[in-house]
Order: sequence, then structure tokens, then C-alpha cells
Amino acid sequence: MPSVLISGASTGIGLAAAQYLAEHGWIVFAGVRKTEDGDRLKEVNSSIHPIILDVTKPDQISEAMSDVSEALQGKTLSGLVNNAGIANMAPIALQSLDDFKAHFEVNCFGTLALTQAALPLLGMDKARNGKPGRIINITSMGGELTAPFLGAYCATKHAVESLTDSFRRELMMYGIDAITIGPGSVKTPIWEKAGETNKDTPYKDTPWGASLRKFADEFIKGGEDGLEPVEVARVIEIALTDDSPKTRYAPVPNKLMNWTLPRLLPTRMVDKIMGKRYGLMSDNDT
Repeated sequence: MPSVLISGASTGIGLAAAQYLAEHGWIVFAGVRKTEDGDRLKEVNSSIHPIILDVTKPDQISEAMSDVSEALQGKTLSGLVNNAGIANMAPIALQSLDDFKAHFEVNCFGTLALTQAALPLLGMDKARNGKPGRIINITSMGGELTAPFLGAYCATKHAVESLTDSFRRELMMYGIDAITIGPGSVKTPIWEKAGETNKDTPYKDTPWGASLRKFADEFIKGGEDGLEPVEVARVIEIALTDDSPKTRYAPVPNKLMNWTLPRLLPTRMVDKIMGKRYGLMSDNDT
């Protein structure tokens, strides 16, 4: 049976991927931060093996790798899905450096640390039996299209896009592939949490207060109307199994308007569209 390690498997895309892959014949090592989340996953499917894993804690990464290695009994790990992430809305002109850094600690450095630790299991250790595995990094539409008020989040996703390309090119000698999946709006708790946080935002009385509220309301609605997490889970399995996988997948709702056109339009035009949409234009530009 193929095997996969998924970080951030307690909710959202990670949870859907763990359940979907387990139902389709995968042995799933599901990284969670709470024991109760792991217990819930075990009840869902016996092929899911919860592992306590906070990607910002080196000791938990090391212990997770030991547990997975022991379970694999000398075989390679078929896939690593880096999904753990956080998102806090803020104008980066005022956002604290600690909050900005926290996004990198989880979304970027956590992804890098877990990937480095998993590489021997994925095939860098030639003593292991089986085909080399694949690295699947869950980024975002924001990994290529930056939004206002999500500067920290988008910056990390841009960084992970680059990390993925570097890993893919450097690891060709081992046969280990690295693929990006950049979803658009998905019905996951990450945006609900961001919206809840924004209700008591310290930025509400700043020049960006009203614009931030508009943006948050739209993103919460986008999450409510977004893709079901299982739709991204299906793309994850394709990326893990296709004989000729793409280097990047973009499961985005209303793809023409939300993804294709904004990437074709001149950047200044996209600036103006976003500026008018969220009330960010200066008096001289409106």
C-alpha cells in the first residue's frame, strides 16, 4: 500500500486529504497537534495513523520521523503533503514583526524543516525499498496573486512556491518530485478563524479599518462559497499518482475570473481593481 504523511490534518484540506486517501487505499500518517484530534481520526478509518506534529517544534518532527520510519519497515514513504499553515489579516504597514514572523515559522520554515527531515524516507536513503516519493506543498492562489491584508500569508506562500521549484530541481538525482497545489477559496476553518480574529482587530480605527472589514467579509463569504476540501484532496491524489504530473495545480472556483484573467491583466490594472473594490484608492485616484 502507498503511504503518505500529511501535516495539519486536524481540519480543512489536511483532514479531507487524510480521509480521502485512506478511503482509496493509502496508509496515512496524519500530523495533528492535539491528542483528541488524533483519536477522532482513528475512529474514521483504521488506515489513518495520527502523529503529534507541530511543524515549528524540531523535537516533534524528529519523533514523527522515527515513528513513520518504524512503521514503514524499510520501505520508502510514497508522499509528503505539507499542509500546515496559519493566516492573520492585517495591513503590513502596521502588522507587528512578531506576527509576520509567525507566518514564516509555520508556513515556510515548518514546511522546510519537515521536508528536510522526511527526505531520507522519501528516497534519499538508498537503503530503503520502493519507488521515490513525492513532495506536495499546499500553497494558495495567494502564492502567485498577492492580496491586500494578507501580505504575511502571501509572502510565505510565494516563498513555498520557490522552495518547491528548488526541491524539484535539486532532487531529480534521487527521483523525488516536488509539486505545488495552490487552491483558491476552500471551505476551511482558516478563513473563519481569520474573520473571527478581525472582529476585534487592533486596526479597526486605523485608515485601513473600513477596507479591512470589507476584505474580511468578502473572504469569509468566499470561504463559505468555496470549494469543498475533498475537491482539493482529489487533486492531491492526482499529484501523488499521475505518471506525468504537473508541477503546479490550481483548483480555483470560478477559475476564469478569479485566476486566469487577473494573471493576464497588467499589474497596475489589478491594483486599481483591488483598490476600488476595497476602498483603498487615494482621493486623487478615485
